[in-house]
Amino acid sequence: MNVVHICSYFLGTQLYQNLIDALEQNDTKNRVYVPTINGTQASFQIHDYVDVSYCLNKYDRVLFHYKHNKILRDFYSKYNPGKFDIIHAHTLFSNGYIAWQIYEQYNVPYIVAVRNTDINTFFRYMPHLRGMGIEILKKSKRIIFLSEAYKDELLKKYIPIGLHSNILEKSVIIPNGIDEFWLKNRNQAKSLNSKNNINIVAAGAIDKNKNQLTTLSVCKKLILMGYKVDYTVVGRVFDKALYKKLIGNDFVQYIPHQPKEALINIYRNNEVFVMPSIHETFGLVYAEAMSQGLPVIYSRGQGFDRQFVDGEVGYPVDSFDIDEITENIIRIIDDYNNISGRCINSVDKFDWNSIAVRYIKVYSEVIEEKISQMS
Repeated sequence: MNVVHICSYFLGTQLYQNLIDALEQNDTKNRVYVPTINGTQASFQIHDYVDVSYCLNKYDRVLFHYKHNKILRDFYSKYNPGKFDIIHAHTLFSNGYIAWQIYEQYNVPYIVAVRNTDINTFFRYMPHLRGMGIEILKKSKRIIFLSEAYKDELLKKYIPIGLHSNILEKSVIIPNGIDEFWLKNRNQAKSLNSKNNINIVAAGAIDKNKNQLTTLSVCKKLILMGYKVDYTVVGRVFDKALYKKLIGNDFVQYIPHQPKEALINIYRNNEVFVMPSIHETFGLVYAEAMSQGLPVIYSRGQGFDRQFVDGEVGYPVDSFDIDEITENIIRIIDDYNNISGRCINSVDKFDWNSIAVRYIKVYSEVIEEKISQMS
């Protein structure tokens, strides 16, 4: 099958290339169209199936329809849409709009992914575009969510009740995968040397969204309860005031952003991964930490929530509930060996090869439906 991917965020993360590589290994032919601003570069070597088009300038983002009609014209100048069996739009608004317009003109079916930016930026702050977003969903053949939590949030807040059944019947939950490095180098199940000593780690941007100050308060509460706590924070500093508050505590160790080859050893030297982010599209770092046997504390209602039953690999929490986070860390400590073992055994869920097989199944179903309708 011939698949065209519309992926405006491709250059910002290797995640999408990992997916396409896995699809390529499973007998699909892929082209990736990446419309972007002139001068944007990837931090990794992009592969031959990627077509980067510097068709935008920094002012185009101001007007949605002007920008995206410009992208659409550029797409038509580069491709014959009729040669593709299916379109995979990797975001609802920015990429889904292009897929929707191609479908309307050329009848090429499309699937669309709903991501954090779609819900927490476009639907939330751009009410004038909500009707268009709903129309893109209605015309799509499948809707991909990274988690049940995002599907529920979209339906509850933004989709009219009369459309719920239409959205639900074509919704599919497919998580992101993690780099093969983590699976090849997975750790053995961990055990605690002492239930009174807790080594907590988090990896991510030092900013308000990753919510390190709430974790800091949790650490202080655990210390008052008699635990010895070490809190290691890994990541780039984006909020200097927050950073200063963190390093002002003698139990906090700050480590700058690290490559995966160094991060893996940091994980292995700690025991619980705690990051109650305010918003999280998916949270690959939780799965990466799991591969090293670390139970995880993650945010309720965000991308990682409901990937597993509560308590299987860790616990979901209210991002700002210090008492709940503290209680669940203690629950992890009390059943540490079993939870750590389940983390190791469950991490294959995030293998890109198995995820690619699930996408190919979706592609095949959509293509077969179109053929059936034409016959």
